[in-house]
Amino acid sequence: MLSTTPYYAVIFTSKLQDLSEEDLLLYAKLSDRMVELAAEQDGYLGVDSARNEVGITVSYWRDLESIKEWKTNSEHTMARNQRKLFYKHYNTRIAVVEREYEFGLI
Repeated sequence: MLSTTPYYAVIFTSKLQDLSEEDLLLYAKLSDRMVELAAEQDGYLGVDSARNEVGITVSYWRDLESIKEWKTNSEHTMARNQRKLFYKHYNTRIAVVEREYEFGLI
């Protein structure tokens, strides 16, 4: 369980460009850094991520203000400015999580 509901989920879905091995390494390094950086932000609750043909990353936040602060983080902004290098397409959605159920261990 992440937190007492309700909380917010930022759902980022993406398709990568056809990247060189060098660019894939850069993407992975940048992605790892964004996860580390987000975890330092006030209001951050956690993240789930998967990448195959489509990448899906869901980050969880206490409130909309925390999400806004994350979006305006200077290092996060610099990373977003490289999106044309990495992505064919992406979409960001923000949703309220009203209930949470869990089974088993991850």
